Amino acid sequence: MGTYRYSPPGMSTNLFDDLRIPVMCAPMTFASSLELTLACCRAGVIGGWQGMQIHDIDEFAAYLRTLADAEAQARGDGARFAPHAVNFIAGIVKDPDLGAQKLALCEQQRIPLVFSSLGDPAALVERVHSWGGMVIHDVVSVPHAAKAIAAGVDGLMLTCAGAGGHAGTLTPFAFVPKVRSMFDGLLVVGGGIADGAGIAGALALGANLACMGTRFIAALESGAPDEHKRMIADVGMDDIFASAAMNGVSANWIRQSVAAVGLDPDDMPPMRGPRRGAEMPPGVTPWLDIFSAGHSVGLIEDVVPVQTVVDRLAQEFAVARAR
Repeated sequence: MGTYRYSPPGMSTNLFDDLRIPVMCAPMTFASSLELTLACCRAGVIGGWQGMQIHDIDEFAAYLRTLADAEAQARGDGARFAPHAVNFIAGIVKDPDLGAQKLALCEQQRIPLVFSSLGDPAALVERVHSWGGMVIHDVVSVPHAAKAIAAGVDGLMLTCAGAGGHAGTLTPFAFVPKVRSMFDGLLVVGGGIADGAGIAGALALGANLACMGTRFIAALESGAPDEHKRMIADVGMDDIFASAAMNGVSANWIRQSVAAVGLDPDDMPPMRGPRRGAEMPPGVTPWLDIFSAGHSVGLIEDVVPVQTVVDRLAQEFAVARAR
């Protein structure tokens, strides 16, 4: 299979030369294990991971070292190793303790891709640009995109309707072309994409990369519970529903996982206040015990290694582009 190459406008970089296909694995709470990130990079897709869920600086440093060592080994063997992207909330720059330590480690290793969300990314952009990195900011609306562009981001992640987790509400058929008319930087689009035709469709709309979360939750290397993986393979898109009851912000959830903890998906308990989720049953943690997924569950039928996922996507992508 060939290599997919994309250089952001105005930048001379070979950062994306090791992409087999134009795909990014979304950074996900619990699911984004080190094993998943490594498998994605080795298979030729961007491995997104959650920098915010690691609360010990030594563990964070070890995570970065393992990725760096794996990349060095791959380079020495002449093998492919796609970049990884660490996800932070934009406000991490305001944290003088753990946040500052994490950013210092990223600077030491010259981490090339930082994925940001929630809030004004301007200060994070300045910090990441100081070591030559790029910032991709997550947005769900045109006004949010405009603000991020004004803040100087290098790329935008357009989270559309149908995504797992905190999904947007806009269709990519309108959202992507609109933002592309405003911005000539890197565009990533996510929401309901799980096959090669979806990747080709994202590019046809004007995006440069397709982002997949649900597809990689159901990979063997994922850190998600086995029950979550099996459920993604077993349910259909009609089993996905949106609710803010879990943590105060609307997200897409699997109905069967909600019922399994004793809640009624059609009659969820009232929220405790603005942006405060409902009272959960004792011992139940959303994301860990109640499972999120996107509409792409309808396209996923098995739990397989990342390499198998990427092999299939590459074949489907080639067929779709030849149509």
